[in-house]
Amino acid sequence: MYIAMNRFKVSTGSETEFEDVWRNRDSSLSQVPGFVEFRLLRGKANAEDGYTLFSSHTLWKSEEDFLNWTKSENFRAAHRNAGDRKAMYKGPPVFEGFNVVEGI
Repeated sequence: MYIAMNRFKVSTGSETEFEDVWRNRDSSLSQVPGFVEFRLLRGKANAEDGYTLFSSHTLWKSEEDFLNWTKSENFRAAHRNAGDRKAMYKGPPVFEGFNVVEGI
């Protein structure tokens, strides 16, 4: 199993807009070979720095399945308008990928 995560610092006041983008996106992940599960997580607001931390998590059967998706038309379509929303972010997303060592 492989977990792919992106952390987003969303500007204070843009949280609902950010969540709506995810809820209303045209996702075809469920049709992608090797895809298992998606979660969008909302952390606590950091009032001092003006953002709320969010994390998107996808679970894949293998790192190879994830990498194949990143090279696909589905991936390009899913991220086509990402640059249009820069104002709602405090910096770019931060990607982290993990191979599962142990799980229940």
